[in-house]
Amino acid sequence: MSLRSALKNWFGLKSSGSDRGEGAPTAKSFQQSQQEEAAFDSRVRGVRTIPLDRIVGSVGRYNDFDARFRIRSHMPVERLEAIKQAYRAGKSLPPVKLYQIKNEYYVLDGNHRIAALKEIGREDVRARIVEFIPSKKSMVNLIYREKAEFDDLTRLPAEIELTEPGQYRHLIRQLNNHQKYLQAQTGRETALRDAALDWYRTIYSPLVEIIRNGNLQRHFPGRSLGDLFVYISVYQWEKSDRERSYGIGVNSLVPQNMEEFRAKMATLDKTEYPDMLRKITVFVLMRVEARKEKRIMEKLMQLDEVIEVHSVHGNVDIVLKIVLKRNLVYSDAETIGDFVHTTIRQIPGVISTQTLIPGFSHVKDQGHAADARK
Repeated sequence: MSLRSALKNWFGLKSSGSDRGEGAPTAKSFQQSQQEEAAFDSRVRGVRTIPLDRIVGSVGRYNDFDARFRIRSHMPVERLEAIKQAYRAGKSLPPVKLYQIKNEYYVLDGNHRIAALKEIGREDVRARIVEFIPSKKSMVNLIYREKAEFDDLTRLPAEIELTEPGQYRHLIRQLNNHQKYLQAQTGRETALRDAALDWYRTIYSPLVEIIRNGNLQRHFPGRSLGDLFVYISVYQWEKSDRERSYGIGVNSLVPQNMEEFRAKMATLDKTEYPDMLRKITVFVLMRVEARKEKRIMEKLMQLDEVIEVHSVHGNVDIVLKIVLKRNLVYSDAETIGDFVHTTIRQIPGVISTQTLIPGFSHVKDQGHAADARK
């Protein structure tokens, strides 16, 4: 949105024709998308909070709005302005009604409310959802139908997106185990949907928040937070043979039992969730080409991870002290190896490196060390 448009919206001024989607493509037609996806089987999903940027079209009025849901010039703006003023005044309006196909939503009722919310800069909206399930055979649709079955089973307040087929079965197994746990704790029957909601709030959401805070998705482009939750939880809570070693400290962050993790998170506020990033101190011994030590040392000092650089005499030429950060799913060896091979050894003139990882360390306080030298 331009600054001019933002100011007009803030002060409640009417938009001019140039700001009303002229020349822009229309919003998407639900009927056309439904035909393209062969999405005729529907499910009622109830009321959910939906990101506004995933609302892309309309069921019957797509010609009245552009692709950004700006109202077209042939439409009167009085209703739109009144709704914008109501939202700014903090009034609560009824949930809009949306049809869903895959990850896109189409307005059945509430086109002006969506346009108003987008104009005033809101990010999401409460909506009653009816989902239409694609029937065309493809990998994407296979995963989507698995997701639809999971949603039917759980009726969670938010969606869990996975990008590989067969992964929702891990979540269902966790739900069944959690249902049994709750029944044993309370001594009474617990409906699966009640167990699913408790699992979502006390197990899934805390671990996802830890993953998000650790910026883990940056290392796995194309993967969702749900994918990473499945990956971590399966290896921590299901793989009895411990096929993968995460490194020191992970078990204290995510215990090897799901219910232990739940109990641990129950004592914490969201702002107190543990940090998944761990620091690793490493010493690297380097042999370099003759007369290139100074230039290589200058390049090394430009790296944020390098704390100390020393030129030495003997079998090696340079000694580095490096402090790296690793996240939950990388072992110390993987983190160190990746940095040394992709960064240190790529510097021209480096012949070989040897990495030393401290076991136990004692570090003197700097003030104490200064006193000792006097």
